[in-house]
Amino acid sequence: MARRERVVRMSVELPLWRALTGYRVLTMIYAVLLAIFGKDNHGQQRFERPWVAVAYLAFLCVWTLATLPKVRSAANCTKRFLVADLVVALTGILLTPLADVDSQSFDGPTLPSIWTAGAVLAFAIKGGWRWAAFASTFVAAANIIQRGEPSRDTYHNVLLVWVASIAIGYVVEVARASERTLARALEIEAATRERERLARDIHDSVLQVLAMVQRRGTAIGGEAAELGRLAGEQEVALRTLVSSGLVPPTRVSEDAADGAVVRTVDVDDDEGPVDGGDCDLRTLLAPHAGSRTSFAEPGAPVLLPAAAARELAAAVSAALDNVRVHAGADAQAWILVEDEPDEVIVTVRDDGPGIPEGRLAQAEGEGRLGVALSIRGRLRDLGGTAELISVPGQGCEVELKVPRAPKVSRGKAGSAR
Repeated sequence: MARRERVVRMSVELPLWRALTGYRVLTMIYAVLLAIFGKDNHGQQRFERPWVAVAYLAFLCVWTLATLPKVRSAANCTKRFLVADLVVALTGILLTPLADVDSQSFDGPTLPSIWTAGAVLAFAIKGGWRWAAFASTFVAAANIIQRGEPSRDTYHNVLLVWVASIAIGYVVEVARASERTLARALEIEAATRERERLARDIHDSVLQVLAMVQRRGTAIGGEAAELGRLAGEQEVALRTLVSSGLVPPTRVSEDAADGAVVRTVDVDDDEGPVDGGDCDLRTLLAPHAGSRTSFAEPGAPVLLPAAAARELAAAVSAALDNVRVHAGADAQAWILVEDEPDEVIVTVRDDGPGIPEGRLAQAEGEGRLGVALSIRGRLRDLGGTAELISVPGQGCEVELKVPRAPKVSRGKAGSAR
């Protein structure tokens, strides 16, 4: 199966990760300088146990430099790293009273100082405001425990970090939503331009030739008239395909925590959609449109799991086969697709003579199980329903309903009646 994939990644988060990388390095240097040149309230060296401060700050430098690749993108910044990074920050805060006995008596800086904010910001950029609130709450608790008797400035600093990190996390979430919207808009714009280009090319060549064949065949008569009729049907079908986008590829918009990702997957038409993904039902039903079959669809893609979409399309095909066999070659058929929040509804209607009362039960008794298996059986396997309404002399209507999360049976449905 031919499968071509093009991925376009758009992200305003990358500058945030670069800024966070620089912030961690600068605040690491600041914490080291603060430990070297910092003094207590009496102008003396602030550490009673300098070996504790040296050991921790040495580890902090190694950790910061070794983990720089982890904060270059959301993909590299794993949950395990975030937890470990937060533990490093909390350990530095709680070790401060051990290195500086007088740290609880005045509002001096902790061992990691403002480096701790970098660990919280990583949570905010990675997971949004909820993750930021989680991390900043632990930092706030550690600062209050470290102070012993926290002052008003302590509460002020804790609240500032908490509010700022949540605000940044919220901004990141809004930016991600905006990226997804922009990516989808760009995708639609590109698809529209391609559709217009193909429509112009086809209109200037194939459609005009088919129209000419139809006119000339009708004028000549005989076997040429049949050829003209077939050309006319193909012209209508081709115009329908052009107007609906010529079987557009499956498009998926997702948030991979490092920006909006638009993935376009092209699949061979002969093979159908790839199992496991979603498929636009309109692309499977559009080829049925012709001079005797009208196709009405929503303006947006009607997405169903690929296997379910194929089974539903097969049921529609079986219903149209019944129209051609039992309503006659001159019968007109209509296909209507409705995309509801909880289900997809496809209605197939014709203007034939209808089905006499008891005819379906008689057909099943004779072993002709087209409606029972090809239509109702398929819908039953999908967890949906198939309802047939017919009034003698007023045509027939088949309403197919498939839930949004259908369960597809592995069994295959039977043939038409």
